[in-house]
Amino acid sequence: MGILDKFKSNKAAREKAHRASDAAEKKMNERTGGKHEQHIDTAQQQAERRLGMDRDRPDQP
Repeated sequence: MGILDKFKSNKAAREKAHRASDAAEKKMNERTGGKHEQHIDTAQQQAERRLGMDRDRPDQP
């Protein structure tokens, strides 16, 4: 079992990662004055998807 598999199976870790991802997105939007909001949102979604944190997908075992 790899480190990402352990991460994906730990719901508390995923929730913490979501909060961190949201905080990072908010901070980047503040620093850019919302000028690049769409790009930042797209980057956040892609990063979460690659880590298996896709918000549209229900929890998986």
